[in-house]
Amino acid sequence: MADMRSDRPGPQRTLVVDIGGSKIKVLATGHSEPRKTPSGQRLTPLGLVEKVRELTADWAYDVVSIGYPGLVGASGPASEPGYLGPGWVGFDYAAAFEKPVRIVNDAAMQALGSYDGGRMLFIGLGTGVGSALILQNVIIPLELGCLSCGDGPLSDVLGQSGLDRAGKAAWRTAVNRVAPSLLSAFRVDYVVLGGGNAEKVKARELPPGIRLGHNLTAFRGGFRLWRVDDVTTYASGHSSQLGPRRRAEWTLL
Repeated sequence: MADMRSDRPGPQRTLVVDIGGSKIKVLATGHSEPRKTPSGQRLTPLGLVEKVRELTADWAYDVVSIGYPGLVGASGPASEPGYLGPGWVGFDYAAAFEKPVRIVNDAAMQALGSYDGGRMLFIGLGTGVGSALILQNVIIPLELGCLSCGDGPLSDVLGQSGLDRAGKAAWRTAVNRVAPSLLSAFRVDYVVLGGGNAEKVKARELPPGIRLGHNLTAFRGGFRLWRVDDVTTYASGHSSQLGPRRRAEWTLL
């Protein structure tokens, strides 16, 4: 649940960590230029913390938002990511960062940053395919990459492997074919295409109702995350809620 009003109190300094299959990107309150470093199949959560500490050694922050490329439950990551190393489920992120931490699916974080009202479907085009739905302030992480798309799972068709196999032109054609179908199926007002490979899509060729997200929307979502009332905050090895509970305007499912 998120209250987006400008007068809503929240942490003054937030570090946002966006974990991708090929890169880790970070941005903190008061800074305008993200920093990044490679991730890859050998990256463990401890390795993540070490890399983030190196990237942000000269930055000050009070809390951490993490966009995680996998399922997230009430206790944090609920499944191991397919494109990274092991050990993500059950890791104590708050203890490792020595800061309060909030963790959500990376597509949900990007969706939160992309949202402009109404009913929105977010599709993250990267190593795999991320997805999230927002319906009048209700955020629903999805796993659309599992859907069959004729030539295989959507993650294989629109993800990096599909791009490498088909080439840019055919991959763009697939994106332009699938996105309007999802727009109709979910009855949303618009679909936002984000993720690292969204820059390879030609905006002028997109069908009506489909638009490109900005490459900083994941960070905007990470900053907004601390105004979401029912996201678990991890601190000192346990989950808690920072601040008083009140009637929520947003719901995270």
